[in-house]
Amino acid sequence: MADENERTETSEANTPETEATDTGAPESGETEPTQAETPAEEPVAAADEPTEAEARAAPRRRRAARRAAARADAEAADEKPRRAARRAAERAAPAKAAKPADGDRPVVRAQAKYVRSSARKARLVCDHIRGKSVEEARAILAFTPRAVAEDWSKLLESAVANAEHNHELDGDDLVIKAVHADEGPTLKRFRPRAMGRATPIRKRTSHLTILLAPKE
Repeated sequence: MADENERTETSEANTPETEATDTGAPESGETEPTQAETPAEEPVAAADEPTEAEARAAPRRRRAARRAAARADAEAADEKPRRAARRAAERAAPAKAAKPADGDRPVVRAQAKYVRSSARKARLVCDHIRGKSVEEARAILAFTPRAVAEDWSKLLESAVANAEHNHELDGDDLVIKAVHADEGPTLKRFRPRAMGRATPIRKRTSHLTILLAPKE
């Protein structure tokens, strides 16, 4: 019996005492939120960063804007002289229309081009009829012994016909206001000469002009 009592006491001494361990649970019955219940953190809104294509296109847009601004400035600068010229023309137009036309005389013009005569020979004849009336010029040309006088006579009749049919003027009341002969193109020809040479021949032409006006 004594041996059994000793064994029981030793077994009780060797068994560890069960102590209540604190599990850290809240005493008030509150439960901690689980991972699923915790609200997800909102992502921070990133700044609007330009894409690579936008970064490449930005210099072109700036250059286009500068060109458009420069073009607008140039158009604005050009518009001022145009506007001033337009206003000046509008002011001058009524004054020109109101100008009396009593002293204005119609001028009839006739021209013969590429006449086969030199301008010098034609001027020798036209100097005689400048400032003369039509009747006097006809008489002078009829008795001038130069060949170009016939061309001047034909041109005078053409000018008289223009005055009568286009301007309803009387041919006998006209005077030669201006007459002149200008040089035309020269025809170049060559004549064969001795020892294989060639001599140039220049065939001159002229442009004849007559202006007629009514007598004062």
